[in-house]
Amino acid sequence: SETTPQVIQRPWKTRVRYMVMYRLIAPILRSKHPPEYTARGVLFGLLAALTPTVGVQMLIVLGMWALVRAFRPAWDFNLIVGCAWTWVTNIITVPPVYFLFLVTGRVMMGQWDDIGGYGEFSGQLSGMLSSQLDFFESLWLYTAELFRIWGLPMFVGCIPWAIIGSWVGYRWSLGLMRRFGDRRRKRAARRREARRLAAEE
Repeated sequence: SETTPQVIQRPWKTRVRYMVMYRLIAPILRSKHPPEYTARGVLFGLLAALTPTVGVQMLIVLGMWALVRAFRPAWDFNLIVGCAWTWVTNIITVPPVYFLFLVTGRVMMGQWDDIGGYGEFSGQLSGMLSSQLDFFESLWLYTAELFRIWGLPMFVGCIPWAIIGSWVGYRWSLGLMRRFGDRRRKRAARRREARRLAAEE
């Protein structure tokens, strides 16, 4: 009789680590473009990711890419990397990140007595994100509904995090690519030297 193969479930930490490497780090290291061009992709990807616009963030990156190419070609960036880095906010990370936006916004607006608890917020948001919607319905739910339920503070509170996070992401990815490029050039130089020595023997 046939036996059904068992599906091995990896621990969630392993899955998260794999997804981070596959979705975020790999597109940077595989890029054949200059480090600054790729790092700007991380910057614009995080600029969209760190806003309460889950579901349409790739479209936002695409729009920014088109505007940059039209009006500021010197700021052009890697579109694939930019879209990949919108994955920073996903079904797992959205509740704590958006709650951070909300708390930050309420503090910035002086609404100290209206901060609320994370549990209620997370449950309500998770219910919204689990809805089965088509594209245009998601545009409405993930923007207008977020604004209707939690108001302006969430959108105000994302501003400092988007600015700081995108800049940190740019500097980090730029350094990573430069270090990776240096190591790759050193390995290539060692291989050339080894081949030269072998040819001389």
